[in-house]
Amino acid sequence: MRTDVFLTRTAAFLPFSPVSNDEVEEVLGRVGGQPSRARRLVLRSNGIVSRHYAIDRATGRIAMTNAQMTAEAVRALGDVGAVDCLVTGTSLPDQFMPGHASMVHGELGWPRLEAVSCAGICLAGTAALKHAWLAVRAGDARRAVATGSELASAVMTAGNFEAEAQHKVQALQERPEIAFEKDFLRWMLSDGAGAVLLEAEPRGPLSLRIDWIELSSAAHELPACMYSGADKAEDGSLQGWARIPPEDWRARSVFAVKQDVRLLNEHIVRATLGEPLRAVMARRGLAAEGVDWFLPHLSSHYFVEPVRECLAAAGLPIPRERWFTNLATKGNTGSASPYIMLDELFRSGRIRPGHRLLMFVPESGRFASGFVHMEAV
Repeated sequence: MRTDVFLTRTAAFLPFSPVSNDEVEEVLGRVGGQPSRARRLVLRSNGIVSRHYAIDRATGRIAMTNAQMTAEAVRALGDVGAVDCLVTGTSLPDQFMPGHASMVHGELGWPRLEAVSCAGICLAGTAALKHAWLAVRAGDARRAVATGSELASAVMTAGNFEAEAQHKVQALQERPEIAFEKDFLRWMLSDGAGAVLLEAEPRGPLSLRIDWIELSSAAHELPACMYSGADKAEDGSLQGWARIPPEDWRARSVFAVKQDVRLLNEHIVRATLGEPLRAVMARRGLAAEGVDWFLPHLSSHYFVEPVRECLAAAGLPIPRERWFTNLATKGNTGSASPYIMLDELFRSGRIRPGHRLLMFVPESGRFASGFVHMEAV
């Protein structure tokens, strides 16, 4: 027997004080001791004006682990009672093993429970939400906590990057989307964590009933686009870190986050929004007039117009006044971004009973996407 599932609490944790655009390079460090000529171009394109890093400015060192940040977000939910299931999503855990959920459980010190780690990139947090939702829906859990978190600064500080090639700066001026390529991602990504509580009963004054969560992957037709811990071979396949000599890991920036910009520009909107959205609309009967709040996870404001055009072409022309995003002030925190975005809207007082929310979460790793539909009660 299926039961309704309600998102009853939200929380976010953003480490230290906000970092402005003028302070980013001071916090992350200068590659080769030289100021970046690309930074301003990237920041102008992505529209982010402040973000957070778990970096102690006095020492320049990472001051918190991903697990610690995630635990802080969970604690910010308040007294949630006994939790049966903890599901975490992240693309950058603190270690390969044990799983991230186990480390967060250890930080929290909660009694024995089901702990599940979801891997991936931006979609990892949404996958965690779906597992938690299904656990409550099936009656296996009375309460479940789902999280999304990223410690991007661990791979974005200057010591992780080779000197930036000057030819890329001119390319940036001509094609802003190239800002996603390797070195330039350090001006895009930042740190943060978010958490939600799911229960079988609503809790006042506001709860969101989760109606459905749709996840899909286009990996059957497209190669890897965004990756870390690997390099691309000449045939386009990924060569993982274990097949690369350790002495080359640093020389080739193997653990830096990299992106194939050609693939991104050609396929991101079609593969993560246009095609899966049409399928979801047909299956779920979605219509623009039935969406009061559209929450898109945007990695950059550069994609606002392509997303708007794609929605209209798909037959879901949601007006911009019904969109909600906090990318400009909270930054792109990957799998944590949907949680941090939802938390701000949930606490804003702008959601009214009966409002229907549609969250869209794309991932360029190998082109995947998620859609979450909720109704306020």
